[in-house]
Amino acid sequence: MNKNLTISDSELEVMQILWKEHRPMKIQEVLDCLKSNNWKYNTVGTLLLRLEAKGAVSSFKNGRVIEYTPVLNEEEYKQNRTKSFVEKLYNGSVKDLTVSLFKSEAMTEEDIAEIKKMFDL
Repeated sequence: MNKNLTISDSELEVMQILWKEHRPMKIQEVLDCLKSNNWKYNTVGTLLLRLEAKGAVSSFKNGRVIEYTPVLNEEEYKQNRTKSFVEKLYNGSVKDLTVSLFKSEAMTEEDIAEIKKMFDL
């Protein structure tokens, strides 16, 4: 995977549908899964074309219809974006990110307990 691959928020929303469905999808099927009713067929088609140009999805013709499937691995993408985020905002320090989350009260007691369990392995 291209570690510098950046996708927009709208493209990410389309990717999340493709990752969730785990199957080749037509533009209309992606459109039907989108939460917002403001999306148009042509918009989804354009986003899929952009994602294909970036190497995030591939397409194939099934009869007269084009179907899209993800090439970009969801976990790899998340890990690379998280690493980039930590490097940019916290100078690469995961500890500083964790402290920031803890201080902002974004972490619940349950979150903290789960994290402690992970480290007790």
